Amino acid sequence: MEHFTLRLLGFGERGFSNVVFLADPAAIKTVFTAGSDTLRVGELRAPMAPMFGSGSILLLDGAEHMRQRKLMLPPFHGARMASYGELIAAATERELESWPLHRAFPLQPRMQAIAFEVIMRAVFGLDDIERRAEVGGPLRRALDMAANPLSEILMGLPGRIGPLNVRAGFERAVAEADGQLLAEIARRRQDHGLHERNDILALLLQARDESGEPMTDREVRDELVTLLLAGHETTATALAWAFDYLLHDAQALERLTNDFRRNGNGEDYLSAVVQEVLRLRPPIAFVVARVRT
Repeated sequence: MEHFTLRLLGFGERGFSNVVFLADPAAIKTVFTAGSDTLRVGELRAPMAPMFGSGSILLLDGAEHMRQRKLMLPPFHGARMASYGELIAAATERELESWPLHRAFPLQPRMQAIAFEVIMRAVFGLDDIERRAEVGGPLRRALDMAANPLSEILMGLPGRIGPLNVRAGFERAVAEADGQLLAEIARRRQDHGLHERNDILALLLQARDESGEPMTDREVRDELVTLLLAGHETTATALAWAFDYLLHDAQALERLTNDFRRNGNGEDYLSAVVQEVLRLRPPIAFVVARVRT
């Protein structure tokens, strides 16, 4: 089946809307390559604003989206991303040392710990352990609340129902995280060695748009939180599923292990494993776009 249509609540301004689900690769490519004059993506993600921020690239369309995209792309150059390999390996080795032996344990929280440390260091540039705890602690608490399935329901509700603020706890957690994060952004702007750093925060602070203007502190905050939310839970979930499939497929595990033993990286088969896991268990099952009328 290449597509089907459901009538769902919550995708339209007046209650129910017809939502077309596409499964054909060519049709999906057309959607992803369509311009903002045809499809709108950001406006459907408005309920995510309390955590992501209204300036998040995921919530923008048109010229605003393109400006943020151009500012964010240079830090994610392939060579620069490859330079984070040692950092990722070190974080993984530290986490592995704490894993129990000869007994079962849940994998996803362990993968979350690795992903979180990597993002805190490679994206936020927090190499100091104490400062990483000061900034990361509130962010982790807000992140845990945002990842709770009940949060999706809360984000779809009005901020207040009568005298009751249904999002009060979540808003306090985000405010605490924002206080630490905005303070870190301000501190880093004053860092005379900023141009020598290669973490994503440093590069975003140095980025300039076509008019020569930098991102505001709030824009930087929104993009950092977006990178955290988009890269933390998704990466951890995919890794956990990869382990699960490999542990249930002795032949695949043996082949991957032997590839690493023979040539030290096993990249070809590893890439195949990763892509197959993402095909079978995509961390994000679908994305939405609204046709402009």
